[in-house]
Amino acid sequence: MLGEVGFLKKGRMGNNRLRIMSIVGARPNMMKMAPLIAELRRNEDVEPVLVHTGQHYDYSMSQVFFDQLRVPPPDYNLGVGSGTHYAQTAEIMRTFGDLVQQDRPDMVVVAGDVNSTIACALVAAKEGIPVAHIEAGLRSFDRSMPEEINRILTDALADILFTTEESAGQNLANEGVDPGKVFFVGNLMIDSLVRALEIPRGSSLRLEMGLSEKPYAVLTLHRPANVDEPEQLRRTLEAIAEVAQRIPVVFPAHPRTARNIEGTAGLGVVSTWNGGPVPGRGVWMMPPASYLDFLDLMRHAVLVITDSGGVQEETTFLGVPCITYRENTERPVTVSMGTNRVVGCDPHQLLRSALEKLESANSQARSTPVCPPLWDGRAAARIVPILKQVFWQSHAACAGERVPL
Repeated sequence: MLGEVGFLKKGRMGNNRLRIMSIVGARPNMMKMAPLIAELRRNEDVEPVLVHTGQHYDYSMSQVFFDQLRVPPPDYNLGVGSGTHYAQTAEIMRTFGDLVQQDRPDMVVVAGDVNSTIACALVAAKEGIPVAHIEAGLRSFDRSMPEEINRILTDALADILFTTEESAGQNLANEGVDPGKVFFVGNLMIDSLVRALEIPRGSSLRLEMGLSEKPYAVLTLHRPANVDEPEQLRRTLEAIAEVAQRIPVVFPAHPRTARNIEGTAGLGVVSTWNGGPVPGRGVWMMPPASYLDFLDLMRHAVLVITDSGGVQEETTFLGVPCITYRENTERPVTVSMGTNRVVGCDPHQLLRSALEKLESANSQARSTPVCPPLWDGRAAARIVPILKQVFWQSHAACAGERVPL
């Protein structure tokens, strides 16, 4: 039975369709929202509206996801671009606030923990528009991370909270969130991953790099603690270079990371990939890979090294050994499932753990992954009926009507 959620309907219901405005802004949002948007479009009583804030805006970080995940073009693109956290958040609030004055939805759905998430949730809450938060309740318990601040504040504002793992529900309970607002539905990123694995492909980045018959590792780095301090970045790359003496390390680099590498002594241990088969071992840096190419690279890697939350989840589903180069994780289920190891931000510990993983990979066949509960590719199908029922339940309560549960 769905819990009672009290919010006043102030949207436009002239055509008797529930007008749901979904927000995307940064690369991770695309994977989370794509299956939800597809599911919303299957419901004739829903009018989906897609807003792209423009937080990520170049092709490799934005448009490629619309193309490959078959997401329709956004109804609105706010075009906010890059900037400091506070400036970007403020600009999203300003432009999204102007938008909802012109085209007011009945509900706003935000996902994850990026600046677009908190900015649009805050505007909607101030405007009395119900907010649903996808991927609620995740906590690293490290408030030095901007994402943690965004997560906490968005959950405090949300009327409906959808969780991906059981620990998230416990976190929300510990914070005093009404359990009637919380729904454990699974992981939308896994919905996208399942669908992506079904797309037939004739060629891929992995094949172009000549890695179809040889072991390799994949590296991603983008968090400020790892890439914005030159000495830490240099030491990290030197540790990765040690790993790359054993197998090639494929490094699709976030634009900010690539800029920082160009300004450090660490550039000497990184090679730039310019197309064709990689000559051999080494760290091979390239621009961000498309979604399908990156999944293909991860799926066949013997090891992934990352500081990304989403990559931790994807490697867990794929059963690929993952080393998380952070002091903590807001996704503890990836550790309890046995695929992910959090090693902190010490380059020496990173190197030791990577070599141990490579040694075990050489001596053991990869086991069949055991996925967390509800990571089955059906999260969107669970979410949409809840959005509709909770909204209409609350709407009827405001009107003094009864809605069957």
